[in-house]
Amino acid sequence: MGRDARIALVTSADLPDLWDDDHPLRDALRERGVTVEAVRWDDPAADWSGYDLAVIRSPWDYVARREEFVAWARTVPRLANPAAIVAWNTDKRYLRDLAAAGIPIIPTEFIGPGESWTPPSQGEWVVKPTISAGSQDTSRYRLPGDATLATAHVERLTGAGRTAMIQPYLSAVDTAGETAVLCTPDASGELTFSHGIRKAPMLTGPAGAPIDASSERITPRDPSPAEIEAAARVLAVIPGGAKQLLYARVDLIPGPDGTPTLIELELTEPCLFLRTAPGSADRLADAILARL
Repeated sequence: MGRDARIALVTSADLPDLWDDDHPLRDALRERGVTVEAVRWDDPAADWSGYDLAVIRSPWDYVARREEFVAWARTVPRLANPAAIVAWNTDKRYLRDLAAAGIPIIPTEFIGPGESWTPPSQGEWVVKPTISAGSQDTSRYRLPGDATLATAHVERLTGAGRTAMIQPYLSAVDTAGETAVLCTPDASGELTFSHGIRKAPMLTGPAGAPIDASSERITPRDPSPAEIEAAARVLAVIPGGAKQLLYARVDLIPGPDGTPTLIELELTEPCLFLRTAPGSADRLADAILARL
């Protein structure tokens, strides 16, 4: 299937023409004769059954309506990535599952509504909600000086019925930076390495300062063999298997001993940094046609 195919690239009301980084994918599909439309996930007039595939790209306004978003995903007959992955991956408590499977993750404490948190006596810590996109409601604190601010942040999240997560701030963020390992299916449908990028530190402001995700500094990076292997280990323990995925982004940082450590596993609506890696949009477009 090619020229008769119809693809929906799923977006939000804020981005009716998609996020800029998704334009190379849109254009690559159109060059292959595919009809491509940007469609809001919550558009009541959308006929999802009329598309050969709906590919989730930039529905970033779902955070405040996550349950509605998951329910929507379950109604779409042909969705990438699939609804079961959406339900699992849009709440960062999935990190517990990966840790239980032996994946090295940043040590994480989860504080739910009605639970209290005692700040550590010292160190640098990151507080954020388990359901977020684009680093929303994420801040860095230096203890003991910022203990009051950090506690207020946790209480603000839990008081709103959200779950907070607290992680140590790793110094490697400021030196090595984060490595994102991007994967798409190969000709056989197996998820394989496509390209890599480096993300510069974003939590550089004063305690509690908001983050402007649009200022994120991205540069190409060739992941090390250890990072490629770490990403493969993560993908191997995804519920339902990695072969169901059209894309995956594995965000890694060197741990205290240098071991690649998982920050996040992005399977629902990650930026894929297609403009940063020549040929990556073509590889994804070909994978979409193969999936059809």
